[in-house]
Amino acid sequence: MPDDSPSTFSPQSRAPSPQSPAVWLATGLGLGRLTPAPGTVGTALLGLPLAWAIAQLPNIGWQIPVILALIAIGVPLTTAAGRALGGHKDNQTIIWDEIVTLPIVFLAVPLTNWKIALAGFLLHRLFDIIKPPPAAQLEHLPDGLGVMADDCMAAIYACAALAGLAWINQSLGWRLLST
Repeated sequence: MPDDSPSTFSPQSRAPSPQSPAVWLATGLGLGRLTPAPGTVGTALLGLPLAWAIAQLPNIGWQIPVILALIAIGVPLTTAAGRALGGHKDNQTIIWDEIVTLPIVFLAVPLTNWKIALAGFLLHRLFDIIKPPPAAQLEHLPDGLGVMADDCMAAIYACAALAGLAWINQSLGWRLLST
């Protein structure tokens, strides 16, 4: 009997193969299937370069639509990958959500040096792991929507925290986030 709990997908359609392009993309080109702590490793190796690339776009008016497109692609992508990988909704090997939400962190504080990159990365991982409300509740949305939504919320929290750190850094004359 199928489990209809929020942690599993309902079998509405035939699951794609575990070797499908959806699984390959959702697992960060397979990286999520090869490493311990796949969310952390994938965010560091793929999310940071993606965030840097998006930061090179002319302005926030270009950056936000690109980020939103990647998130929108992620909903059906992570749904298909979850089904292919055995039906667990947010399979640990699926890291598309961590990778494509990291650029959100740098919308208020531009990614201009390694200190900002490290602070944003650590804040994103922290909020993704602890899932303060409503991130934990968003995770219960159906299929890939829940997979993507909780990471978007974690990234928004990390963006606000990074902006707060940058403001404190500037107000107090610290040099913690500058080169």
